[in-house]
Amino acid sequence: MIYVTGDMHGDYSLFSQRKFKRIKEGDTLIVCGDFGFIWKGGLRENKTLDKLAKKKYNICFVDGTHENFDLLSKYPVVRFAGGKAHKIRDNVMHLMRGQIFEIEGEKIFAMGGGESPDIDLRFDDGTWSKAEIPSREEMREGADNLEKCKYQVDFIITHEPAQKIKNFLKLGDQEAPRVSSLNSYFQELCASCDFTRWYFGSLHLDKFVSSSQVAVFQNLIEIRTGTVIR
Repeated sequence: MIYVTGDMHGDYSLFSQRKFKRIKEGDTLIVCGDFGFIWKGGLRENKTLDKLAKKKYNICFVDGTHENFDLLSKYPVVRFAGGKAHKIRDNVMHLMRGQIFEIEGEKIFAMGGGESPDIDLRFDDGTWSKAEIPSREEMREGADNLEKCKYQVDFIITHEPAQKIKNFLKLGDQEAPRVSSLNSYFQELCASCDFTRWYFGSLHLDKFVSSSQVAVFQNLIEIRTGTVIR
């Protein structure tokens, strides 16, 4: 089984929740950005990663905006399930941008990155990185990989949503949503790709926007059926 959840921000206690204990040996958990377990480095963080390595299932994640991209880039790049990934531990993989992975027979397009809503504060305290925003090369590679499979995948996993979805979900906000070139890129993919369901995590919201667009934060969702695990 493949499960999807939202931002974890390095909170290991989440794995003690009953719903996460439903994940069985050989299953895969995919985190839609802001994984957060690679942040400062050091002994304590490595011990936590070693605890994740003892899980009987795979833990995969796309990057969000609250990641340490310098640390992340130091991990070895490997081929994993048909795409490029940073190998964090034997069972912990960072799904690199623009890659297509085949996991349990499902084709999954992954594209991390985004633009921090708190970019001004993070710039001031030195935690912001321009690497959070995908480069043209990464977006081009993603488009090329989709073209190779005739724009047909089973699922799309991102941190940010497409532009129209973001605008819709932010209608009640006092300020206009910050829309980036990545949101526009995703809007183009929405129009050109054939997919079953798109999961994204940046809005810290659990909502089935439609049958094919799902915002995920605290929920744990079975990817194929869209069933929320309790």
